[in-house]
Parts: sequence; structure tokens; C-alpha cells
Amino acid sequence: MTSPQALPDAGAAARAADGTPFRNPARPQPRRNVRKALHHFRELIKDKEDTEQVFHIYEALPSRTFIPRARALTLSAEGEALRASEPFLPPILDDHEALLKLPEGSVAHAYVDFMRREGLSAAGLVAESEKMGRPKYGDLIEWFAFRQRDTHDLMHVLTGYGRDALGEQCVLLFTHGQSPSHGHLLLGYAGALNIRKQVKSRAPVFRAVRQAHRIGKGCPPIVAMAIRDLLAMDLGEARRRLRIAEPTWYHRCHEVWRSEGIDPYDLLASERTPASQPATA
Repeated sequence: MTSPQALPDAGAAARAADGTPFRNPARPQPRRNVRKALHHFRELIKDKEDTEQVFHIYEALPSRTFIPRARALTLSAEGEALRASEPFLPPILDDHEALLKLPEGSVAHAYVDFMRREGLSAAGLVAESEKMGRPKYGDLIEWFAFRQRDTHDLMHVLTGYGRDALGEQCVLLFTHGQSPSHGHLLLGYAGALNIRKQVKSRAPVFRAVRQAHRIGKGCPPIVAMAIRDLLAMDLGEARRRLRIAEPTWYHRCHEVWRSEGIDPYDLLASERTPASQPATA
């Protein structure tokens, strides 16, 4: 098993125009710990709603590209403008009354429908992440990291992937295409493998997750966009501009599962009481 490793954090002394440091000197260096990541992944497999485990996995598998990406955005003129207009996304995303004043068919309406249907809130995702008890540093790295976290459910809406087990793996691999990290790869592909192991079916699970990965690579980084402007866009137009293709293999998996008497939103329960099902393809 790989031992914990410190990752470099070059350029930490840089500051924004308002004096906010890129990296607070008190912030510890990120360390990779594969054993810890696998432990938390096993815990997540037991209960996919235990979102706290996801944050532990990301912490144990820090991305080598995170610091360069954070620096490129936060120290740019575009990043300065975003920090001024959108200092913290959850209050914007949870103001459903304001979002519903935007045009019918907009990303905002689809987002509110999704969050209400699923019983979710941006503040709830924040609360899950804060269960880890990590200190806050008030630096540019923190702003960028929060922004990546807080756009997760928006990615569900933009891509069309649901919150079923496969939909979550697809969103994670879409996200890897945007912001590469071993955490996304572990959660996405190992999660897909777990679905294949647990549910005997002809559903093309790996085609679905590979397609999600490709779509994410072709989409401009959502974290670097003005989220208010994105929310105001027509959903179909936003998908065209962002090059987010129809998730055809994901939909095909759902069709196959339903034809086999399997509920895509309760795969493990379906496995416990299987109908006559063909072998896995």
C-alpha cells in the first residue's frame, strides 16, 4: 500500500488584489493516503447516502492538478470578478424564490425542481463536508474548493444524470473530466464495478461511465463560470454551449434494468429479490 506522501504547493505566497493569500501559511500540506481512501470507500459502499465518506476520500487522495487550477483561476481577472460577485454559492443556490423568477425552461428552474424533488439543499452539502471538522483558512484555495463542492448538484442538472447509484458514478467521472483527481476515478470506476458485481444484468454500465468521462473532458470548467449567468440560461442552450451530450448509455442502462424487473434507484434491493435475469454482459 502506498504510504502517505506530501504534495508540493508552489506559489503559496501569492495574493489577490485585495490581499487575500492564495494559501494561508497555517494550511497543512495535502498528503496522499491510499489505505485511508479505500477504507472510506468501503464505508461509502455500505451506505451511498453517507456523503461524509466522499469528503474523506477526496482528502486522502488530493489532486496534483488542484493547486495549479486553483491558482490559474483565483489569481486571474476573471477569478477576481467571480469572487466579488459570487463569494459563496450556497445562499445563491438555495434562494429558490429568486431562482424561480428566472425564465421557464432555465437551468435555475430545472435546478430548483431537482433539489426539491430530491430533498436537497446546497447548505446541506456544506453541513456534510463540515462534519469532518476541518479548520477554515480564508484563503483563495478555500474559495476555489468550496466552489467545486457547491456545484456538484448543478452538474446533475446540466448532465441529466440522476441520483441513482449509476447516476452518481457518472457525475463523478464527468467531474473528473473537468477537474482530474484520483478520488473521482476511485469513486466513479470502482463504484461502477460494484454495481456490476452486485446486479447481474445486461446493462452497459461501463459504457455509461466512460461516456460520462468523455463528456466531462469536452465541457469547459463549470467552476470557472459565472453561476448566476449559467442559472439564467435556457437548459437546452446551456447544454449546447457546454458541449454536454445526451447521456445515451446511462438511459440505456435504465431501460435494460427496467426490462429485467430491476429498479435503477434501488439496485441492491433488486439484487436481494432477483427475477429471472441474464448473466452480466
